[in-house]
Amino acid sequence: MARHMPKCTAMNDLSSAPRHERQRKPDWIRVKAPVSKGYQQTRALMRELNLNTVCEEAACPNIGECWTKKHATVMILGDVCTRACAFCNVKTGMPRMVDPLEPEHVAAAAARLGLEHIVVTSVDRDDLADGGAGQFVKVIEALRHETPATTVEILTPDFRGKMRAAVEAICAAKPDVYNHNLETVPRLYPTIRPGARYYASLRLLEEVKAHDPSIFTKSGIMLGLGEGRLEVHQVMDDMRSVDIDFLTMGQYLQPTPKHAKVEEFVTPQAFAAYGAIARAKGFLQVASSPLTRSSYHAGDDFAQMKAAREAKLAKNAAASGGGLPKRQA
Repeated sequence: MARHMPKCTAMNDLSSAPRHERQRKPDWIRVKAPVSKGYQQTRALMRELNLNTVCEEAACPNIGECWTKKHATVMILGDVCTRACAFCNVKTGMPRMVDPLEPEHVAAAAARLGLEHIVVTSVDRDDLADGGAGQFVKVIEALRHETPATTVEILTPDFRGKMRAAVEAICAAKPDVYNHNLETVPRLYPTIRPGARYYASLRLLEEVKAHDPSIFTKSGIMLGLGEGRLEVHQVMDDMRSVDIDFLTMGQYLQPTPKHAKVEEFVTPQAFAAYGAIARAKGFLQVASSPLTRSSYHAGDDFAQMKAAREAKLAKNAAASGGGLPKRQA
């Protein structure tokens, strides 16, 4: 039986923000409303286990497709964030207590959905001494125990002021993929992501590789917020400078009139061009399309990224004259 934690009173720090008229979406960004049986079953399981999902809280446009396939991105540490980013639909305010049963509920959901790959994210928890890192560790450990064949991808906040200890603890739990999104170009941080620092986020991802080079690192940005083409190219270079393996790029969609407005609907052709440039810069995996989100098709992308790394290692070994190691009997 799921245990329900006491609710808290949440407020939205964007309540006094100016209202921006929402633009009509182009045909390539429209999706069908979720109505399938698989969607309803996934939703019922999340409610039964008292789990939050970023799919719902962030109003993801792909929820119908993903939940029909019984893929859901679990959002741990509650549904109230201590930050108020101008692009994000998650409510802000004073968070509730951390649910001690949450790790076992996440693992139970992964087992019952039969997930080969799971993505776990969280709200920002600046109120916690460790920023919530300990709960990530407990969730990873519960997943390894309950469903050991499931690969684990985490999408963490920046752990402001406690990053190194948080990264060290999480890397010791050995997730397969460590994702932390840069979200936008540095110039737009003061208005779009005011509670964070661009170079601090880069350092976090660099720290992950320093602790364990075998963990894949991943990061993403939204397009359509007013960024320039050369600024996007520079973000790619910054990511490669800290050896990020996987880049995602998707269209920003305005959740409500009080959030940052869409400055541009980037065409599918422009996304494809950005993707080609990113691949040329050396990312192992790139996902770039209007509907791309951090966890969209994450399982398939992980398999492709893993294969790309193996192919790269084999190529490097052959180039150095060592060849492939012989298989042992």
